[in-house]
Amino acid sequence: MKELFKLKNYLARYKWALLAGFISLIAVDLLQLAIPLYIKKAVDDLAAGAALPARLAGYGLWVLALALAIGLGRFFWRYFLIGTARKVERHLRDQFFSHLCTLDFVYFDSTKTGDLMAHATNDINAVRMALGFGSVILTDILVLGLASLFLMFSLSPRLALYALIPLPFLSLIVALFGRVIRRRFEVVQRSFSELTETVRENISGIKVVKLFVQEHSENVRFDGASQDYLDKNMKLVWVWGAFFPLITLVASFSQGIALWWGGRLAVSGRISLGDFVAFMAYLGILIWPMIAIGRAIDIFQRGAASQGRLNRIFETRPQIRDLPGAVKLDKALGSLKVEGLTYYHQDQSRPALQDVSFELKGRKMLGITGTIGSGKSTLAHLLMRLYDYRQGQIILDGREITGYTLDSLREQFAFVPQDSFLFSDSIAENISFGRWPLPEQGELERVAGLAALHPEILGLPKGYRTVIGERGVTLSGGQKQRLALARALLLDKPILILDDALSAVDADTERRILDSLRSELEQRTSIVISHRIFAIMDADLILVMDQGRIVEQGKHQELLDRRGKYFEMYQLQQLERELEKA
Repeated sequence: MKELFKLKNYLARYKWALLAGFISLIAVDLLQLAIPLYIKKAVDDLAAGAALPARLAGYGLWVLALALAIGLGRFFWRYFLIGTARKVERHLRDQFFSHLCTLDFVYFDSTKTGDLMAHATNDINAVRMALGFGSVILTDILVLGLASLFLMFSLSPRLALYALIPLPFLSLIVALFGRVIRRRFEVVQRSFSELTETVRENISGIKVVKLFVQEHSENVRFDGASQDYLDKNMKLVWVWGAFFPLITLVASFSQGIALWWGGRLAVSGRISLGDFVAFMAYLGILIWPMIAIGRAIDIFQRGAASQGRLNRIFETRPQIRDLPGAVKLDKALGSLKVEGLTYYHQDQSRPALQDVSFELKGRKMLGITGTIGSGKSTLAHLLMRLYDYRQGQIILDGREITGYTLDSLREQFAFVPQDSFLFSDSIAENISFGRWPLPEQGELERVAGLAALHPEILGLPKGYRTVIGERGVTLSGGQKQRLALARALLLDKPILILDDALSAVDADTERRILDSLRSELEQRTSIVISHRIFAIMDADLILVMDQGRIVEQGKHQELLDRRGKYFEMYQLQQLERELEKA
């Protein structure tokens, strides 16, 4: 249960609400214990022949008043205790989301989205149940249980001892089943994560599934994951299903013993009939705390297991963070110098980049080309410290990038990846992402025009207010990329990185867009990554990469004159263009 103590800071925020809730709950429990006392008096009066109508009516009115007070108290403890659990749930979910936003790319590279979704839903719900109904049940066990025992012993100590004979068996059952429930619940949660990930993958990749006619095979895969989740749950149900009947059985033994021995005591006159009725009423009240022990163990074990899973995420710290003495970068001039940069991806022995060195002055254009997997995108990610390097240097405006605060460094970049993520919102909202306050319509139209997208947007039913669906499903690949380009241009950052950002459009369209961007690119440092030579031939410096190394660098004509790899790529692409025109 120690995992749940991690929430003490959240609970402290609502200490007065919790106090009011527990006072209401304890009051309700104590009021319930008062009702058998009035029943005892009524029964004793009836047995003695002294039951006057007015006296019986008085007992009835007292019971009615207690019932009304109990109802009112139940409203308040539900409002304060269950309400507080809901508020803590919100804080926990906010903390979970905000913590995920602090983690590095490396974490998400190795963590399944479905697993995180399971944490955000099932695990947090299980913690809420432990804080809410779990705390209510625990209070009932302590207050109702102990008070009932006290009153039972006050009525007949010997009868109370006989009635409690089954309790050691109850403790044994709780100890054995509690550990098993927790282990099996953790297995269920892991299986739920796998099931969620299977659903997410298929919904996100539904077009691929249909194009490859894999509906049947994916149905089989989902059915397997669903069956595994069912099997894991059934194993938990077997334990859970045996647990509560055993608790109830033990409680029933107590009632049977009390009825047999207490009846003998009442018949022999050693206790009054009213005492016997009250004793059985208190034992009936005690049955709930006895059964609730099992329910509390179940809820708290589930909550502790879920909080433990959440704690492992909260304890994960970003590997990339501000170093001591890091300074804030207000606005970069954009001069870059890279020296001896070598980088290994996680768990890989072969370097993704090896001994990369180049220098680029501010407000100049860098072109990067090369074969697939040569490290072009990796270099762009390292410039923004999306990943951290261990060997070499990246110097921006005379200072190594690790000397700047992380937020202020990344604020200098506008990045357009090849696979741009779009939100299920309007075109205007997607272009405006990252910009606050929201731009004027004229600004949206200007950047959309630069990305050669404005005429196409006007042709849509609602223009810039058209909702594009999940991940921009209603747009073509080229439209998605150009929308992402417009988004980057609107940010107006000192450094613009285009990572094969126009690969989904034809070469002539890409060239035309880049020509229209010429004045924009001249106002900032721009890095254009493209497998098409025609997109980067006007760059002030061109890097040709192969297997993580820079094999050639220079200007377009210089590289052609060397007749190396760049020349071969240029000749091949020229031939492809001529064949397309023919």
